[in-house]
Formats: sequence, structure tokens, C-alpha cells
Amino acid sequence: MTSTKTPGAPRVACVGEAMIELSFSGPGQADPRIAYAGDTLNTAIYLRRALRGGAVAYVTAMGTDPFSDAALAFMASENLDVSRIARDPERLPGLYAITTDAEGERSFLYWRETSAARRMFQTAEGISFAALEGFDVIYLSAITLAILPEAVRGALADWLAEARARGVRVAFDSNWRPRLWPSAEAGRDWIARFWRLTDIGLPSIDDEQALFGESDAAVTLARLRTYGLREGALKRGATGPLPLDPAIAPGSYAPAETVVDTTAAGDSFNGGFLAAYLAGQGAQAALSAGHETAREVVGFRGAFREAG
Repeated sequence: MTSTKTPGAPRVACVGEAMIELSFSGPGQADPRIAYAGDTLNTAIYLRRALRGGAVAYVTAMGTDPFSDAALAFMASENLDVSRIARDPERLPGLYAITTDAEGERSFLYWRETSAARRMFQTAEGISFAALEGFDVIYLSAITLAILPEAVRGALADWLAEARARGVRVAFDSNWRPRLWPSAEAGRDWIARFWRLTDIGLPSIDDEQALFGESDAAVTLARLRTYGLREGALKRGATGPLPLDPAIAPGSYAPAETVVDTTAAGDSFNGGFLAAYLAGQGAQAALSAGHETAREVVGFRGAFREAG
């Protein structure tokens, strides 16, 4: 693999599923807002908005239908490289509906079992990760893993191990969604395997503790460090992140003044953190950048606001 190593100008691939989002502002609303989102897509957009130089590509599979066309147009409008997105004429994008309560907490309904993204990296010739070639950093989440067939997931782990040996860095968020996995045990095994392949970790404390049965942040941090993780952040919502590197002192972070909608809070943190960290601003600055991004995002409705 040939990857650019220009300081401050990384080439990043964000890998996952872009979905159609129907958002309802309240019970009984008959006319939902249609948008396009997904955990790694949200991160890709916030990363691209904040990153100075470099390039951010989104890697997934979409259909050839009008909704897929509109999703690609939206991604391109956010200056994402969409040239690595496969098109599957036999499948459609996944769909989810979201409602938000008075405290900004969300509820979801999903229709994604036969989405095009589930056939990502699968070609007539077999499994291929050609779409991931040529990047300095590859970012993915446990949702990315969960939607892939087990054989593809395992092949991806092997490919990433080889890519890391060539200097590619892996960033990972263990976004735990129980309904996407056959069992909690399977989720734990696969997520632990990918933590060991990760250079920059971006876990959330709620996900990690729900999956591994911990109740103390110090215990969670200690386990994460057993995987070799020293770069990244343990996200804790309004409390603010903890550094994965024990040599870095925890910071102090102000909570959001107003919480309207927590959609994309963690995803936007990842984007803000990675933009600062990959630009060489240091871990403390990256922690602050991630928190400030998320702090702003929860103050408006939906995953995105207009850039500018």
C-alpha cells in the first residue's frame, strides 16, 4: 500500500452504513424530515468539516435507487470523497425512524436487514478490500462490524492487521447495539478483537460498561489499556472525556448549556477529536475539540446543522 504521510494532511477512510433517516419532532407527527445519517457517516462529516487539508472518504455500499443517489449527493456536498462507494442494483439503503423526547433522548426503529451496506466488500470474485487501499487512517465502528457477515468481518480483521504493519492507523468506536449481534458474547469477542487492532480508540463509557459489565471508569480504562490502547478518549457524555493514555492528565469540561437532541453527540466528538489529533495538535487539544464539537451538536435538532 502507498499512503500519504504529509503532516496535517492525512487521507482518512470512514467505513460503515449510510442510512435514510426519518425524524419526528413529536408523537403523531405525520410529516417527518428526511435526511441521511449513520454513525460513521456522521463522524466523517464532522471530521471533514474540521480537518484542514487531507481528504476524507466514505466507504460503504449503496443501491442505484433515487434515495441512494440523493445520499451520495449529500455526502459529496459535504466534501466527502464518494468514489469508493460500491453500488448494488439489487439492494436499497437501510432506513430508520427517530423520535426525541423532551430531554433530548432518542428512540429508534430500524429497517436495515437487507441493506446494500451488508454486502460491502463482497464482489463476484470474492471478498475484496480494494476500496480501503491508499489511506493513512481507517475509521470504523462496531456497527460497521455488526452489519458484515462473519466471514467478511474476519477477513477485514486480517486485512487491517496487515495494513497496520504497513503503517496504516486504525481508529475504532465500539458503538454497541445489542440487536445487531447474535449475542452479547459474540459482540464482546469481536469488539475485543478489534480493540487489539486499534491505534486510536474512541469508546463510550455506557457502551463499554453495558457490554463488559463494569461500573467504574477506572476499571474500564484499565481493561482498554490491556488491549494496548494509549491513544484516544473514553467518552463520558456531559462529564467530558478521559484520555486513554495514563500519562495525560484528565481535563475539565463544561457541560452543554442546552440539550435539544443527543443525536450524533458521540459521532461528532469522534470527528472533532480526530481532526485535531490527526493535524498534530496533541491529545489535550483533541480531547477539548471533541468535547466542544459534541457540546455544540446537542444544542440543535438532528445529526447535522448547516455548515458555516
